[in-house]
Formats: sequence, C-alpha cells, structure tokens
Amino acid sequence: MLTTRRRFLQTAAGGSALVSLSPLVPNFLLEASAAQGKRDGDNVLVVVQLSGGNDGLNTIVPFADDEYYRNRYTLGVGRGQVLKIDDRVGFHPAMTGCAELLEAGQFSVIQGVGYPNPNRSHFESMDIWHTCRRGERREPLGWLGRYLDTAAARAGGDAPGLHFGAEKQPLALAAAVAHSPSVQSIDRFRLDDRGNRQVRDAIEHAANAKRDNADDLLRFLQASTTTALASSERVQEAIGSYQTPIDYPGTALAQKLRTVAQLIDAGMTTRIYYVSLDGFDTHSNQADAHTGLLSELSGAVTAFVKDLAHQGHAERVLVMTFSEFGRRVKENASQGTDHGAAAPMFLAGGRVRAGLVGDHPSLNDLEDGDLKFHTDFRQVYAALLRDWLGFSATAPILGDEFQPASVVG
Repeated sequence: MLTTRRRFLQTAAGGSALVSLSPLVPNFLLEASAAQGKRDGDNVLVVVQLSGGNDGLNTIVPFADDEYYRNRYTLGVGRGQVLKIDDRVGFHPAMTGCAELLEAGQFSVIQGVGYPNPNRSHFESMDIWHTCRRGERREPLGWLGRYLDTAAARAGGDAPGLHFGAEKQPLALAAAVAHSPSVQSIDRFRLDDRGNRQVRDAIEHAANAKRDNADDLLRFLQASTTTALASSERVQEAIGSYQTPIDYPGTALAQKLRTVAQLIDAGMTTRIYYVSLDGFDTHSNQADAHTGLLSELSGAVTAFVKDLAHQGHAERVLVMTFSEFGRRVKENASQGTDHGAAAPMFLAGGRVRAGLVGDHPSLNDLEDGDLKFHTDFRQVYAALLRDWLGFSATAPILGDEFQPASVVG
C-alpha cells in the first residue's frame, strides 16, 4: 500500500510509530547530500574566537621594552618567564604548546592587528570583526556567511559551515542562503533510534516509498530524510573508527577541536568550523585567569594541530584565532586591564607563514592609551579567502579591496 502524504509527514515529523527526526537529526544533515569519501583537495578553515578582548600585551610579551614594565607594574610577565620568540618578544609562559608549534614551523603570530577608529564596545567591535562593516544599522550577514553563500555549491552537500558550542551562533556565519548549524556535541550527528533497528527501517521505508503525484514538499522531505540517514551513518561509522595517539586536554575548547578533527577525518566536506573560548574580559585580578585561558588555548590548538598531522590533514587545515580588541597598555587599579585596540592574531597549521609577521606596535607611540594597529584584520581575511579558500573576489565579502597579508605559505 502506498504511504499517503499525510502519513509520511506525520512519521517524518514525529508520529506515534516513529521517533521525530527534527530534534534527533540536526538540520545540516537533513540538508546534506550523501557524498562519500574524503575531499582532500578542499582546504578547511577553523576559527577560534577569543571572546572578551584578549590582552595581547601579556600574550606576546615585549619583554625587551622597559616601557612594558612601567605600565604593567604588577601584571608584567618577568623576562625570565617569557618563552622567547626573538630578542624582543615572546610567548606568555602558559603557551608552551604554541611555542613548540612555532619552532616546528606551524604557528604564525600576526602582530598589531586592528582597524581604524577602534570601537571599545564588546558587541559593536565583535560585529565589526564578524561583518567587516560598521554603521548605525546592524549588518545581518557575516563575512564567512557571504563567502559560504557563494561557495556552498562546492561544499559537496555537507553543511558548508559548522559552529560547535552552546553559545549563540556567531554573526560571522550568518548567510542569506548557506545554512551553518550550531551543535553542542557529536551526539547530534546521529539518528537516536534507541538501538531499535525497526525505527530506522520504518523511516527508510517511509522515505523511499513510491508515491504518485508527489508534490515538491513531499519530494523534498523524502530526499532530505534519505540523505540524513545516509550522512548520519557515514559520519558515525567514520567517527567510530577514529583513533588518535594525541592526548587532548580535558578542557572544553580541546574537546570541541577534537570533535572537529574527527569530522575532518571522517571526510566531511564542511569548509568552515567555528568555536569560541570566552572569559577574556579581564578587568580585575587578571593574572591567574589569563594564565588559565592561554593555557587552555595553547593546549587545545597544539593537540589539534598535532592530531591533524597524524591523520594526514596538516596541509589542508588552518586555525585562525582572533579577539574583538586588545587591552589598554597601562594596567588599572584592580590589577586588570581595560578595553583597548590592536592585538595579535594567530594562525596554526602546516602551511602558515611561521614566526612573527609584522612588528610589535610601539609602546611609546599610543593612541588614547592604546597600541596602534598597522595591519587591518580584513587584510588577514583577504589572505585567507584568496590564498587559503581559493576565493579571489574578496571586495563584496569584505566591503572593499584590501591587500592580502602575507600569512599563508
């Protein structure tokens, strides 16, 4: 007997005989194709957002400059503690992993990044970084969303972008067409049939049943359901066989990146992965909190890059970190730092321009007590779009023409 449209919609949407697809299978699987195998030719960008305004001065420490210690009289990282990059600057001592990656040619420090007329509001500055636009009217689309709108057709059917985390999806991924879902855990990548094969069989039967005069909605639901099942099985099989000798830290960021590594190795054609680490708004008692955050960042990124190398993906995956602004040069009365401007960005992976890119901003030539930027963040974005993602028409995405920074090898 042919399954009726109403019956199919009921079962697909959660009728009594079948579990509901919508809360158990994420939308991106419902939209994915059943593409098989790995797409090693497609580079992947992993964005790590440092929310709150990371203190760049205590991240990349200008230990050779006495002006640093005059302004950081309690927060200054001692010269003997700094993990030296050259004879002028070095990593915070909590960033041993990043120092190892730099030594191995897999880590880049882009110094003095910012934008003209800096905004010191968390929300407005983050919006500027996310959209590459500023103005009275909030821009609804993000820079990555604009890119994905143009490139989604090349993504092979899987979600073109993917955000991991419980926080609100970043505006950077907002798109007109390309849907980049947010998920909290790897468990969202499967159909929860409670171990009952009859549930899956029933859904497959409903999706594959022949129907006369099916309308577009019904055909879409059938195709989406079939694709969801095929994609979820493919991902779960690959994840089930995933093994790595790399010992990831037990931190939240490390576990997110471990999941990203699993999905990359599973052959997902997703081009953009996005994760966040919050807590960088260090207005008071900064030292210990900042040390913990930098340790979490360094440990997670280091394990991730090493895992990618072990799995054979180091040459096609790049990690980018950014924060909405740096902190002021002079520490405040609460042994913390207030909202500033220019700060470093980091890139990690097998094909970055390793080492220091650009000079450290002067501590004697400030603007309103803040470091002056010399590299516009959109120059870094332009390089990633052109030299990493293979997309040369950057002006519509970034709002103007920007000379790409030399950051990708």
